[in-house]
Amino acid sequence: MHKIKVIITGATGMVGEGVLQECLNNSEVEKVLIVTRKEYPITHPKLKQMIFSDILNIDQLGDELVDYNACFFCAGVSSVGMNEDKYTKLTYDLTLNFSKKLLEINKDIVFCYVSGSGTDSSEKGKVMWARVKGKTENDLLKLPFKAVYNFRPGFMRPSPGAKNVKGVLKFISALYPILRPLNKTYFLTLEEVGKAMVAVSRNGYNKHILETQDISFLASQS
Repeated sequence: MHKIKVIITGATGMVGEGVLQECLNNSEVEKVLIVTRKEYPITHPKLKQMIFSDILNIDQLGDELVDYNACFFCAGVSSVGMNEDKYTKLTYDLTLNFSKKLLEINKDIVFCYVSGSGTDSSEKGKVMWARVKGKTENDLLKLPFKAVYNFRPGFMRPSPGAKNVKGVLKFISALYPILRPLNKTYFLTLEEVGKAMVAVSRNGYNKHILETQDISFLASQS
């Protein structure tokens, strides 16, 4: 397959930033468009930024998006301190509204959604965030994109030089070389997540819910 052109949301967060860095470094990615609420402080020959106060304004880009092959939806928030209604609005509603607007412009696109290890596909469990993420995954899979892949990483080590890393993650990242050999099914790097997204966008995969092991395998093939 030819090189791909990628749309990324959430580039000013830790996950989106790591995926963006991998896409900029990856020879299989020709062009990257980030849709963001605030400018990401970098310039690169592959990179274009579209800044909107509300990323749902993506429809203003119109036919410009027809040329893209993949969307890596990395925007998200922590559920800590939120009730279910608010978390649903910022997770489920935002993701589905964005994806439906994108679908109206470009159906021939691979949509990769960053969910999380422990997501509840039944939507009936006791853990609030897992139910909401599960509903988000389930309803994305119903949309008629070229393909939808739900990524369920565990801990992700930030990429070198990352700017959007919170204090506790900096501490865990320092322990990563020790922790990964103890649990290879939970600890990933954001470089691996980005590589796996590029891989499924170019070549497909036989699963649409990708656990840590799947992400690690796909990254090793790229």
